[in-house]
Amino acid sequence: MSRSRALAPALLGDKSNLSNQARDEIRGLSGARPFAFLLQAAGAWTVIIAALTLAAYADTLWVTLLAIAIIATRFNILALLVHEQVHFLGLRGRYGDLVANLLVAYPLLGITVEGYAGVHLSHHKHFFTEKDPDFLRKSGVDWTFPMPTAHLVKLFLSDLLGLTFIKLLLGKRLEDASVFRRPHPTPKWIRPCYYLAIALGLTYTGTWAFFGLYWVLPLVTIFPMIVRLGAITEHVYELAGASVIEASPLMIQRWWEKLLLPNLNFSMHPYHHYYPGVSYSNLPKVHQIFQRENLVEEKNVFRGYWDYLTYLQRIPTVSEVPYRSSAGV
Repeated sequence: MSRSRALAPALLGDKSNLSNQARDEIRGLSGARPFAFLLQAAGAWTVIIAALTLAAYADTLWVTLLAIAIIATRFNILALLVHEQVHFLGLRGRYGDLVANLLVAYPLLGITVEGYAGVHLSHHKHFFTEKDPDFLRKSGVDWTFPMPTAHLVKLFLSDLLGLTFIKLLLGKRLEDASVFRRPHPTPKWIRPCYYLAIALGLTYTGTWAFFGLYWVLPLVTIFPMIVRLGAITEHVYELAGASVIEASPLMIQRWWEKLLLPNLNFSMHPYHHYYPGVSYSNLPKVHQIFQRENLVEEKNVFRGYWDYLTYLQRIPTVSEVPYRSSAGV
């Protein structure tokens, strides 16, 4: 295990340090929130359709660039809703995964609820161990901070040029996900039929070029940049055996970041690992409970992306983190 970089902990304890009342409150916040899920999906699709309509109507370079950027941010919302569904926090029942695939996963051209469940639930079960696929994949110079600014810029430019999209898709699935088999998986024939129907529609309407410009282009360029930014704010890597508190920043988006680049409270990531059964919509309430229990070190809570990124570039060196099992985190 190599030397690495540590976070100043934002939390002074975990769920074991909560009072019984606090634990009962959080239990009440757990479970699927289909209305919040569908509301976010509807909002993302509304913004996408509005951007497409505006771009088609205006037909100018600047509006085109703006539409591409906006659409990419809403693709990120769809991806985060896939994450919600993986934890059974979106749509429940026999057809929950099916509807989620059609609504938020398949539009991303390569992501499925079932495929992502394998890699992501492995990450939760084997947090920061040799069995954690996320930890293994996000290792090396591309994920170690402080990082030369030129190298960080190079990584984002690689995303922008579409050089990392395939790698991104491969990282969202696990070769052997049988241990995380879904109770009601989507029939495999539905996915090719879904894409065939879209292809026939695009051919009939003669809109393949429009689709390539306003769907494929933002998906393979700007979207991977946003995913990388989200991954950077998710964990500090190169800390084998670290606990959630040691490896996970707590970041509160600023109001304008929530407007321009909403992340469904994903940057409140320590709480998600402690309570993977709590919907994104209730994570702020969990944060308030931890604050009330005096378990939040406010000076170590990051206020926006820039605050966190600048911290990463001056994060102090620490000794090796002692190895321990994190199963069940």
